[in-house]
Amino acid sequence: MEALGQRHRSLYKGAAAPPWKETYRRRCVERLKNSRAKLLDRYRQAGENVHCNARGALLVQEVMEEEWQALQSVNVSLPSLRRKEALSQVLEDPDELAVLEEIQQELISQEQLTIEEYERSLQFDQECLNAMLDSLDAGNKIICPVCKRNNLTVMSHLVLCQCGLYISTQGMTEQKLRSLLEESVTEHGHQCLHNPEFSFTSGMEGEANLLMSCPVCDSWTVLI
Repeated sequence: MEALGQRHRSLYKGAAAPPWKETYRRRCVERLKNSRAKLLDRYRQAGENVHCNARGALLVQEVMEEEWQALQSVNVSLPSLRRKEALSQVLEDPDELAVLEEIQQELISQEQLTIEEYERSLQFDQECLNAMLDSLDAGNKIICPVCKRNNLTVMSHLVLCQCGLYISTQGMTEQKLRSLLEESVTEHGHQCLHNPEFSFTSGMEGEANLLMSCPVCDSWTVLI
């Protein structure tokens, strides 16, 4: 009995993979990478507090179906995928179904890694924002909202940081800048649950400005 089982496993391991497997897998992986923005947008819409097991495959099924359709145009031997028909329903060979499931699990794993990376980024931004707000509340030096590492140097005519931020001002003080940052972050928090991002850019006349923006609610504000 044991020898029969070993022989069966040997035959299974030795079975040749379907000729479309590697091409299909590679195309699905590439399409999923290129759909990162769509994935994160769907994740935000579904809610970031959704449990990892519950969020399942937000984009994987769509990616697999689109690539199967695309592959049919170059490989006429593939079974046709009709509207409202699950991809698994068009394959009858158990080995092909196993390959399909293997690719699906690989894509789901990659999708979850992307979401986890995004969550870590959000957590880091939140910690940096909290540190900046804590420094404002405590009346200490103001942490640069752009690099989130160095303290700002605030003078009447200038605000600068080691990260390269260099903005000309008039009558600026640490208290004024502290109030400006705190009020701006608080006002944004009343409209959007996501953390704003800070950057500096040159204006029309070459003068730098400090910007606060949010990719989620698509808002931006020139602070100084």
